[in-house]
Amino acid sequence: AVDKTTGKTERITITNDKGRLSAEQIEKMVQDAEKYKADDHKQKERIEAKNGLENYAYSIRTSIADEAVANKLDAADKKKLNDIVDSTLSWLDTHQGANKEEFDAKQKEL
Repeated sequence: AVDKTTGKTERITITNDKGRLSAEQIEKMVQDAEKYKADDHKQKERIEAKNGLENYAYSIRTSIADEAVANKLDAADKKKLNDIVDSTLSWLDTHQGANKEEFDAKQKEL
């Protein structure tokens, strides 16, 4: 290294051993990522199924509230649909940890 103002030259050595991960630590992290990849995929599918059910229930609720659809349904049918949607949404609130198959079955039921 050279100090530009004084012109003084000094030899320095840069090492790569402080605050860095070792090759073994990096390899362990890669192995852990591979090990948990399947679990992550299952969790992703479960969350997508939950969100799909929730979106479907809210879209039905919105459709029922739409005047174009509401005029075509009689009061008993609207009440029945609202009750089913409310039941599904309350089920969602109490079953946050349900698996993908349960969410899919509930959506088919809806």
